[in-house]
Amino acid sequence: MRRTDPEEGHGPVRYGPLLPGDGLPVLPELSAVLSAAASRADAHPVGGSPALLEAACGYWTRRGLPCVPDQVAAGPGAPALLLALTAALADDGADVLVPRPCAAWWAPYARILGRPAFHVPTPAEGGGVPDPYALLETVRRVRAEGGDPRLLVLSVADDPTATVTPPELLHETVEAATAEGLHLVSDETWRDTLHAPHDTVLLSPAEMWPDQVTVVTDLAGALLPPGWPAAIARFPDTDGGRHLHARVLDILTALGARLPAPVAAAAGYALDEPPPVIERREATVRLHARVAAAAHAAVVAAGALARPPQAGRHLYVDLGPLREPLAAQGVGDAQELEDLLTARLGMPAPGGHRFGDDLGALRVRLATGPLLGATDEERTECLTSPEPLELPHVQSALISLRSAFDDLRDDAQRWEPPR
Repeated sequence: MRRTDPEEGHGPVRYGPLLPGDGLPVLPELSAVLSAAASRADAHPVGGSPALLEAACGYWTRRGLPCVPDQVAAGPGAPALLLALTAALADDGADVLVPRPCAAWWAPYARILGRPAFHVPTPAEGGGVPDPYALLETVRRVRAEGGDPRLLVLSVADDPTATVTPPELLHETVEAATAEGLHLVSDETWRDTLHAPHDTVLLSPAEMWPDQVTVVTDLAGALLPPGWPAAIARFPDTDGGRHLHARVLDILTALGARLPAPVAAAAGYALDEPPPVIERREATVRLHARVAAAAHAAVVAAGALARPPQAGRHLYVDLGPLREPLAAQGVGDAQELEDLLTARLGMPAPGGHRFGDDLGALRVRLATGPLLGATDEERTECLTSPEPLELPHVQSALISLRSAFDDLRDDAQRWEPPR
């Protein structure tokens, strides 16, 4: 993970962390499909081959979002698609709105295009979707200052907070956004990683207002390894949606943003969701849910704050209650906290400033993948064990995590005045 150069101080963050990987060896069936396609010399068309687009339609139709291939585009990762979408929707001076915090790769694409990204606070119960009243106030303020807010990016299953937005809050926010004429991009990369799928209701904004929502899904969330970049976008079935789809294809063509044939073959196989893919995905979600719950218990016991993780392979930790002992160690902001915890934990602990959060807030995102072991054999054992938390290498990783946060708690207790 690259960070801002030291001479840049604590200025704008230029390099964000990658999506939290699952830490597991590649599914053999996926490797076989990729290998079988490795000898192909032909280039896939920009936006995806007919077979890949059909597979994407099947994937979304099974999730209550029916579509046809003319509504779908594929690209080499969600960042490429979001860049194209932002360029298509904000190329004539429009402004972009994103939640605070948000995925590290959202705001940079507005900045690349010379457009500001206005951060909107999220409610206390979760991240990924702005508070509806804060959204309306931000729209009003931006317009009063001469801006033209036209695009809102949000995520129901969120990175970095690992929360899932309740349907009633989502409805209020989407209603407010569409009433103000905003087009929504719904990042649904983590929708298939719910820790308690039978107890958690996840709705897509495209189910509520299909005419004003484009859905983007990075397959690294639940279907492909992060090193095989592939993503799909679903556009509204309207004249405006068809124009947006065509414009995005134009931009992807100009960028040369096409999927390599082997990755496209693997993506199509994964999107068809054959039994091996479903079984691996479900086992991976169960594993990371258990490890995330154990990590959450460890940081909360040490006095930090964190919402219980509901999706993904990460959790978002607020060490504000430990500010005084951290200050004694030279930690006064999220960058310094990132440096301290990365060194202590021996794993990346990107600060909240990388996700658009306030630099002064002491927040970090912790991924669960590094807690699964150091070798493919150890990580595979996690996947197949009925009690992964009892494996020695997982226990050791959790003990190290617990110890690092307990040390901070003990320092905090020494700072407490006598009663």
